[in-house]
Formats: sequence, C-alpha cells, structure tokens
Amino acid sequence: MERHHTVALCLLTVVAVVCTLAGREFLKMHEPDEIIPGSGVTRIDNLSTYFGALAGTISDTKVYVLDSGKPGATALVLGGTHPNEPAGFMTAVVLTEHATVREGKLIVIPQVCSSGFTCTDPLEGYPQSFSIQTKSKMRTFRFGARGSNPLTEWPDPLVFLQYPSGQQLSGNEVRNLNRSYPGRPDGTITERIGFAVMQLIEQEKVDIAFDLHEAAPEIPIINAIVTHEKGKDIAASALFTLESENLQYALEMSPVNFHGLSHREWGDRTSVFPFLMETSNPIQGRLRGKTNAALIVQGVDQKYYEAAQIGTMRITYNLDGEPLARRVGRHLRGLQALFSAYVESMPEKRIVVDNVPSYEQVLERGLGEYLH
Repeated sequence: MERHHTVALCLLTVVAVVCTLAGREFLKMHEPDEIIPGSGVTRIDNLSTYFGALAGTISDTKVYVLDSGKPGATALVLGGTHPNEPAGFMTAVVLTEHATVREGKLIVIPQVCSSGFTCTDPLEGYPQSFSIQTKSKMRTFRFGARGSNPLTEWPDPLVFLQYPSGQQLSGNEVRNLNRSYPGRPDGTITERIGFAVMQLIEQEKVDIAFDLHEAAPEIPIINAIVTHEKGKDIAASALFTLESENLQYALEMSPVNFHGLSHREWGDRTSVFPFLMETSNPIQGRLRGKTNAALIVQGVDQKYYEAAQIGTMRITYNLDGEPLARRVGRHLRGLQALFSAYVESMPEKRIVVDNVPSYEQVLERGLGEYLH
C-alpha cells in the first residue's frame, strides 16, 4: 500500500510540475511585447480612445502617432490584423521605432488584433514566439493566431453571418478581423475592433490606409497590392516604380461582393484610399516541413524548396528562403512607393515619411539593425 502511495505522489508531483510549466508558458502569451517608440512618435493613444468600450479589455491596443506638425495627408498603417503573419506586425514596429514624418501625419497600430497575440492556432504546432538580434540584445516577440483569442468569443457559430451584408462564412471567421469591417459597437469582440478602426479613420480624417498581411507561398495573391477600385491608379503607379527596381508585385482589385475586408469596407464607407499588401510566409503553408521559430525568421523550408524546383504548382518561394527581413523590406518599400504615388495623385495632400530603411538595407544589415 505504501508503495502505491509513493507512486501516486510521484505522479501527482510530475503532473503539478508539468501544469505549472505549461501555465507559465500560457501566461507569457499575455505579456505585452516590448515596443520602443522612436523620436518620431509624438503621441501614444489606445484604440479605446476612438471607441471607449474597448478600454480595459484584451482587445485594446496601442496607437502610435507620428505627427510632423505640418499640413498634409494622414496615413494609417495596421500590423497584426492576423497575428500569425509577423511581417506586417514587424513592419509596423520598425515604423514606430525608426521612422520620422516630415510632412503630414502617420498613425501606426502594430497589433490591431491584440487578443490574437495571446494564443496560437490549434493543431498547427506553431511556436509561441520568435527572436530578433538587435545591436544591443535579443528581442523576443509573440507569434499569435489568425484571429482573436477564441476564449473571448467562445463558442464559434457553425456559420458566421457577416454584418451587415449577411454573407455566410465558416464559423471560425467570426474571429477574423479582416472579415469584420465595418464592425458594430454592440457586436462580437472582433466586430468591436473593426468598429473602433472605422471610428479612428473617421475621427482622424485618414486619407490613405494600409493593412499589412502575409499568406502561404501557394496562395496566388502573394506579393500583391490589393486595392479598392478608387485607388487603382495610385497602385498602378506604385507598381510601375517597384517593377523598375526589380521588385515583382501583382495588382489585385478588391472583390466587390466579398464583404468585411479592410480594402473593401474602408473604401466603400469612408473617403480613405485603402491598400492591402501580402508577402510570402512559408510557416503558414500546407507544404511546410519542420515548424519552429527558425522558419519564421529565416524562412528556409526544404519542402517548399523542392516544390519550387519541380515547378508543377504556382508558389512564390525564393530558393534561398523567404526570411522575415526580406518580407518586412518588401512591405516597407511598398509603403514608400504608395506614399509617393499618392502624393503625385494628390499634390495638395502630401505625406513624407523619412528614416524608413530601404529593401536593400534591410536585406544587407538585417531587421535588428532597425529596432531599438
């Protein structure tokens, strides 16, 4: 009998240790990432500044304002719409920590779907974080889920009815911010985030807005600029510039009948010129092999390498990998090209953002060079 008690006690001890360690890892996902505002940041708000119901919730998040103090256009950049797409988030961090604005105003939200950074997607085997070496130390950032934390909206419906279109989508899309615009003040947590962003656009009189994304290498929309029809000339001008620099982008038009997306609803419901950009992220793909933090940062995957060599399916994957630095560099260069094209089209509303590293600089020096 005593032996059985000893075995039971040992098992309970092991279970307690495992649960404690797992609990600590779980709680780490709720610790905010360190974002160090650069000299260009003139004001820090919360998203709840624009919609008070978010205050004190897991879905409130920081809003960084870089205001030149001079007349011009107001631009909005969203990162972290999908927290498992780190290039968008890290691009917004680089802008927050490094950029300055000479004319106009830039508003940056690095983690717009903040609750999605507190978990990962089930059954994917994703790491909870990744690290970037800066000049002085290693900085670690969370790798989140595609949508809001399910604990905030459980359970998902069998069918998600997008508001107000009534468009029917898979139930888990209820937590996808990029299906939830224009949102509603009394809706789900994710719809309230969408409503808050719409309020920010209206209250700040935003002129041009960007939603930064990534997708699997086999998705046809990779390395694309998606635009509402009213922004097609601006996007085409930017693509001409990027093509002349040997940076290949596709121009995609926002589907008129696909509701809830930023580039559709922002464009339809406000005066803003909206754009969405995608890069190629192998950790999101179905062909990927080993899934770990190295795949996020280095972007090297043997399975995608083999698929690219065979050439029997459409994928966008460089044979030397798709590192995070390259993906962030593409977003940064795309933003600058679109800023310039917008100023050409709207010379009375200038937006000039300085100290943004070029695509070549990010590739050569690394992403950590442009983080505090």
